[in-house]
Amino acid sequence: MKPSLTKVVQWGQQLLSEVVQAGDLVVDLTVGTGKDTLFLYDLVGSGGQIVGVDVQSQALVAAQKRLAAAGGKVRMQLTEVEPPVIGAGIDLLQISHAEISAYVPAPAQAIIANLGYLPGGDKALVTQPETTLHALIQACSLLAVGGRLVVVVYPGHPGGEEEGRVVSDYFTQLCDVAFQVIHLQVCNRPQAPFLFVAEKLKGANK
Repeated sequence: MKPSLTKVVQWGQQLLSEVVQAGDLVVDLTVGTGKDTLFLYDLVGSGGQIVGVDVQSQALVAAQKRLAAAGGKVRMQLTEVEPPVIGAGIDLLQISHAEISAYVPAPAQAIIANLGYLPGGDKALVTQPETTLHALIQACSLLAVGGRLVVVVYPGHPGGEEEGRVVSDYFTQLCDVAFQVIHLQVCNRPQAPFLFVAEKLKGANK
């Protein structure tokens, strides 16, 4: 289905679908209720592996139900989280996205993050600029060559504008030998979500 012009989440998903194949390892940095995780599952299939993280247990429980209903093999850890091993299935972990590098067992073909707050949850619990920056630095390191990192930023909520500036600064300064980056924004709606997509190049390993 062709994305709507201003639906940046759809554009991000479309750009991920171009580089992800069945059996790949992919990562969801902000699981929420599992919509993006389910999208990734549709791409990698039952033979792929998804590592999804969120700090809120209620989000992971909701995501588990959504993914199990779709036939996904879900392994969820809410306490005393251990790094998953390589293996087909969906690993849902209650950790901060700022800790992601210790929990991804191999280079990831795709990484996605929808920042902000949990839909239907406490709007006071939002992603923070500092932890988001740490997560993005780690995500770029975790990407496989040819893999893509998709980040959707929501500037309309309290703190969202500051987080957006931090994310924008980070992607703007990424090495152009190692990454190519696009930025999609609805120019006449300053409070609308906007999108960054970074693709890791062969030069990143030199």
